[in-house]
Amino acid sequence: MPRLENHTAIVTGSSSGIGRAIAQRFASEGAHVLLADKIEETRGGGPTTLELIKQSGGAADYLQTNVASWEDLSACVEHVAAKHGRLDIMVNNAAIGAGGRLTKTTEAEWDETMAVNLKGVFFGCKAAAQQMLTQNPRGEVRGRIINISSQHGMISSPNHLAYGVSKAGVVYMTRQIASDYAPDGIVCNAIAPGKILTNMGGHVPTAEQTAYSTSRTPWPRLGQPEDVASAALFLASPEATYITGENLMVDGGWMAS
Repeated sequence: MPRLENHTAIVTGSSSGIGRAIAQRFASEGAHVLLADKIEETRGGGPTTLELIKQSGGAADYLQTNVASWEDLSACVEHVAAKHGRLDIMVNNAAIGAGGRLTKTTEAEWDETMAVNLKGVFFGCKAAAQQMLTQNPRGEVRGRIINISSQHGMISSPNHLAYGVSKAGVVYMTRQIASDYAPDGIVCNAIAPGKILTNMGGHVPTAEQTAYSTSRTPWPRLGQPEDVASAALFLASPEATYITGENLMVDGGWMAS
């Protein structure tokens, strides 16, 4: 039996990169997935996530979503609840990187980063929890929230102050929600990716940056989006019920070295 058969999930930032891999993996395991992103087209080119899932026989919908908007995220949860009767899994993945060092970061860059990376996760968690509290449990669990943080929520994010601060906030938020809502049957965890190679277009790491990441990662390769998707599948499954409030590192051993 597929591990997420007849489960429902929302994945934000699912058109590209890590979110795309998570959405595809969930759908392959039987979940009905709502793809929530500002644009449907993948930023690296090629078929959309919706097209790939449907071509593989999976079930998915797309809803244009700005995670910095409470109305948009509420609409996502309402869409899933109206269509399927419940929301089982919420993955808050959407994020941006803007700004630089403290003295180079503008107020606008700070505000935009916090709006997407931190307020967007807050909105996603709140909208999901409100729905999950109304649901009957599946076994012990009413619903699961997975937040995508970063290793840069625990260590410095070189020359990206706002990004690092936002991800540190995601780690704290995850622990607080897990503690507050465990008695209600809501599981909340985070995943902290290390260096993950994504085909997102835009900024391409320099040879020097790639060499540094490779030298810092004990595992003999850098990460792929599918590595994070595998961790998300575990945390979304019934196998991870007595695990809540954790920030699971998927970094090839970077933080251990």
